[in-house]
Formats: sequence, C-alpha cells, structure tokens
Amino acid sequence: MSLTLLTAWRSAKQRLERAGLAGPVIDARLLVEAACEATRADIVTDPHRELSPEQERRLAEYLGRREHREPVSHILGRKGFWKIMLQVNGDVLTPRPDTETVVDAALKGFPEHAAWNVLDLGVGSGAILLAILAERPAAKGLGVDVSEEALAVARDNAAALGLAGRLALMRGDWAVGLADDSFDLVVANPPYIASDVIATLEPEVSRYEPRLALDGGPDGLAAYRILAPEILRVLKPGGRFAVEIGYDQKTAVEALFRAAGAAALTTLRDLGDRDRVVTGAKNPLERQA
Repeated sequence: MSLTLLTAWRSAKQRLERAGLAGPVIDARLLVEAACEATRADIVTDPHRELSPEQERRLAEYLGRREHREPVSHILGRKGFWKIMLQVNGDVLTPRPDTETVVDAALKGFPEHAAWNVLDLGVGSGAILLAILAERPAAKGLGVDVSEEALAVARDNAAALGLAGRLALMRGDWAVGLADDSFDLVVANPPYIASDVIATLEPEVSRYEPRLALDGGPDGLAAYRILAPEILRVLKPGGRFAVEIGYDQKTAVEALFRAAGAAALTTLRDLGDRDRVVTGAKNPLERQA
C-alpha cells in the first residue's frame, strides 16, 4: 500500500523517535515536505495524497541520513535564518536562532536608510551580513573568511537573495590588510568552543560541521584575543561592533575588548536567557595614529 502524506509523516516521526533523536516531530515534517514537494498546509488539507515511488525512495534516503545524525539543514541544503533562506552545507556552520541576537543587536541604532559600511569577520554562509543587508537597503558589506569553500556558499546566497551588488567577499585572516577607521559596523561569530570539548558535542555538530568554524583553541578564546584589537582598529570613530560568544564567556570577552579600548560594552542575552553577544563602540574621539 502506498504511503500518504499523513501516514508518511507519522511513520517518519516514529522512525526518528526510535532512533532517539530530539525534535522528531519537526524533523519528520520537514523531511516529508522536502521529499514530497509538499507544504505544511498540504499535510493538513490533503493528508491522503499518495506518495509516488520516487518520493517514497527519497524520503527513505532522507530518514536514513537523519538516523546517522546528519543535520536536517544538510539533508535539505537550506536553513531559514532571521527573515531569509540560506543554502548551507558541510563547509559552513548551520545558522542558529542564537545567532539572530547578533543581527538584532547590529540593527539597533542602525538607521534604515543609513549608507553604512558593514564588515563580517568569518562570514561563513553569509547569514549575519546578508540578514543585515536585507534589512538596510542603503548599506554595503564586506565578508571575510579564511575558507574558500565557505566564501562560495556566501556568494551563492548573496546572488539568490539579490544582494550580490551590495557586498564583496574576500579570503583573509580576520582583519589583516584592512585599513584603519574603515567600517561603521563590525559583526562576527568566531569559533569559541574549547578544542577538547568539540568531540563531546552532539554528532550533528562534531561530525558534520567544519572544525575550523568551531575550534576556539584550548580555552575557546583564541579568536577573541585577535579580534578585539583588530575590530577596534578597523572601526570608524563612533562605530559599533557585535560579536557572538559562548554562554560562559561574557567576563573574559568583555575584558579583552575593554583592554583594546572599547567603549559602551554590553552583553546581550539570547532567547534562552544565556549570555550571547558582546556589543560596544569605538570612542568617537579616537583615531588611530
């Protein structure tokens, strides 16, 4: 007997539950929708629509991959973030709701029609920078990443969103080579997980996400030691920054930015009420010698 949308969703949910996966209801729905080229509304309004043999085969493949802990975002090749849809793969971090706190912080105090220059250090998929540019039509951006593969993903996302004309992408080592006093806003989601912790993370992260984007060195703070002075260097006087941190890194990261000369330091909490984003500014009277 052929599966219907409803029976496919129920059996997929049960299969993922047996595999011990968290969030089987949502994962099952997303995989059924993708395999069957259906929408959430279709499952409700047309639950008895039969799957074709090809759709059944595709769904079985997707479920097998998910049972092996491959992230749904990699299986589908896309992930929603803020108000945009992004292509993702194993060369970039899958954007997470926690990181939307960076976007929210960046947009506050950023006038809608201001022609700001925005820098994203470690641009990855382009999630943060593209979400900002989508909200601020007069802004332009530069995304820097050490990974050519990540830059290719960001380039495709910019094109798909119609934003390629307002950003440049560059391979580089953080802010090395960028001029002093160049940007109104700098954002970053650097690697901040201590090296020996990565192997203990969920397989979706430890097996499938790029270690380069996760590994923050022995104490998780290696990137911030570089970024704090560099961000202050490339910011224009009065410019602002917002960087994501680990939930337990507030004190250490604030201290690094304070030592680099940052003003108006604040740490914002995410939707889970955990410390998530350190923000601050460059003194408006300061200029590099």
